[in-house]
This record gives sequence, C-alpha cells and structure tokens, in this order.
Amino acid sequence: MIRFDLICDHGHEFEGWFTSGSDFDRQQERHLVTCPACGSATVSKRLMAPAVSTARSREGQHSLVMNPQQQEMVSKLREIVDTIRANADDVGERFPEEARKVHYGETEQRGLIGRASAEEAKALIEEGIQIAPLPVLPDDVN
Repeated sequence: MIRFDLICDHGHEFEGWFTSGSDFDRQQERHLVTCPACGSATVSKRLMAPAVSTARSREGQHSLVMNPQQQEMVSKLREIVDTIRANADDVGERFPEEARKVHYGETEQRGLIGRASAEEAKALIEEGIQIAPLPVLPDDVN
C-alpha cells in the first residue's frame, strides 16, 4: 500500500491509500478519487517527503479492520450507491446548473449525480433543492 497526500481544486488537503501509483491513476481516471470535504473529483497528488519507519513511528500506527457486520453494511451501502449511479445522469461540473433546471421544471425530472463545491451545495439546499453527497467507501480510496 502507498499513501498519497492529495489536494482538491478547492484547496482541501487529505490523504488516500492505494495499492500502487498506477492504482491511483486508474481510480482518478474513473473519477473515483474525490475530496471527502466537497466531493470534487479534481484531485492531484501533493509533494510528499518519503516515509521513514522507526520504532517510535510504528508505535503510533492504527488500522481499521471491519467485523463481518460492518463489512455487510458497507457492501449494502455500495449496492445503494451503485444503483444510484446506474439510474442517474452524471452531469459532472454542471451539477448545480442541471439540478436547478430539474427543480424549476426547465428540463425533465430525473436523477442527477455530479460535482458541486461546498458553497454551491449550500446554495442549492437554501433554494429548497434536495441534494445529498454520495459517501466515499473504503474500496473507493484503497
């Protein structure tokens, strides 16, 4: 596993774990690498210092191992997200504009997925447009 320091186009910094550098590239091409703060899929790697393992640094490491019930819940959540994606139009960066068109009856009623900044999402909610972020699941960042 390799950890990358990442940053989205809105300046949010976060980290992601991948099996390899090419795994990151493959997931990024499929828009699976998204910012956990705003959902943006415009993500790039930040310059990182190499990790040096010492006895002291190993003492503080923590990992998450899911029990069978948690694995089942994540699996069910993945099925829900996959169903949402399969039955919605991915409008990408045009999400706020397209959501407004659907809400105000300017285009046909349909499900949409796409990207919106935190400010854009807040404005949509204030207009009474029902939106919800899609969760980032463990396999989406591993």
